[in-house]
Amino acid sequence: MSTKWNVFAIKYAERNTRTRADSFIFDDHPAAQHGMDYFVWLLTDGVRNILVDTGYDEAEGKRRDRPILRDPALALEALNISAECIDTVIITHLHYDHAGGLDRYPNAQFHLQEIEMGFATGPCMCDPTLQMPYTAEHVCDMVRHVFSGRVVFHKGDGEVASGVTVHRIGGHSRGLQAVRVETENGPLCLASDATHYYENFLNRKPFPIVVDVEDMVMGFDKITALAAGEKTRVIPGHDPLVRDYYPEVGTSGFVWRLDSGRV
Repeated sequence: MSTKWNVFAIKYAERNTRTRADSFIFDDHPAAQHGMDYFVWLLTDGVRNILVDTGYDEAEGKRRDRPILRDPALALEALNISAECIDTVIITHLHYDHAGGLDRYPNAQFHLQEIEMGFATGPCMCDPTLQMPYTAEHVCDMVRHVFSGRVVFHKGDGEVASGVTVHRIGGHSRGLQAVRVETENGPLCLASDATHYYENFLNRKPFPIVVDVEDMVMGFDKITALAAGEKTRVIPGHDPLVRDYYPEVGTSGFVWRLDSGRV
């Protein structure tokens, strides 16, 4: 029987100076304000601690003029978990806001799609538009982990732990992967940027930063299937509505529990 996991969303940044044109390729109100939250996700079964994505740090925030609210590695302490307690890190893709601080988890093994590593170190990075969401030092950190034997590469679907699997979606980046997590209330799909917002996949409206529109649109169906067809169990990567739909944990003001179901 698969392990059942507790799943938490941890918010570390926000950006509210955005419009709907920044979130949807096709929209009737492109100039309307449209905020974005930034999360990392913790999976725990009481013994193992798996982190999905690592966010970005204060220095990266200053460089991109996108300040963080809190250090993602330190924010784990709100759940009585330290960075040293993380044994596994799943990187959904190597964009700056999902793969910064890779040197902060000294005891972790990293899981990544093979094609994402090739994309982030290949000829596409010579183009400034394709390069824009990546940060060279983050990619170099992952290369260092490869050379130290700490990276597990996946080619499509793969198992990370009992009850935790990864699935290549593509679209937003070449090797974007979603994470399927077994919980007491059924499977959750941590979609990451396969759908930044609920509206992207529910209304089939692609996000503007995209490598392959076809993969992105087909990915909307894949992430729904990973949640056993229950669209309410798909967790978008950046939607502030997550904070309304799920119960807040503790008094920190930045942690929500996802496996218990919507409030």
